Amino acid sequence: MVKAVRSELRLQAMDFWLRNPDYLADELVSVVEAGAADASYLLTARRLLDDPEPDLRWYPMPRWFYGAYERLDDAFSLLETYGLAALRRTGQPGKQSLRNRFFLTQAGAAAVAELATDPVLGWYAEQVKLVALVAGDDGGQALKDRQYRQATYAGTDLGVAIAPIAPRVRERLDALSAVAFVLAAGDTGQEGKRT
Repeated sequence: MVKAVRSELRLQAMDFWLRNPDYLADELVSVVEAGAADASYLLTARRLLDDPEPDLRWYPMPRWFYGAYERLDDAFSLLETYGLAALRRTGQPGKQSLRNRFFLTQAGAAAVAELATDPVLGWYAEQVKLVALVAGDDGGQALKDRQYRQATYAGTDLGVAIAPIAPRVRERLDALSAVAFVLAAGDTGQEGKRT
């Protein structure tokens, strides 16, 4: 086994950001605001909202009791069939709750490396890097808590697809870009002038 995700909650939270580029863009804005990433990620966030690619790849998830959730059994069984990944359940039935752990195999890592070079599928490899950046080392519950801070996410009825937030993220980006412009102009003594 090459890599592991030791919590289904973490995997579900990360899958949500992968499938909802506007929420991922909002997290990137927050990471920049917190000083954990440089301002170039604001351009990445803008691209996530403005390029047609994310709209083509947007795949909403329904909200359930613990947030965005979809059963992983069918998708993961396909990965296991081809030896790309493995699922292990830990714990003892009846004595403690069972936990799912997800592992990427050597064959899976090789497939990921190959897909990353593909002109079409390479998009996913780039998105995963962004998701990893915003997720950091936080556990599943911490990621879900961050997602629940979004009013649209938290206010979604159970069983209903979580709605997009792109207009609100654009407003945040516009406001942050305006502040960055004023600060940059002040640094050069050109405040208020555009080049």
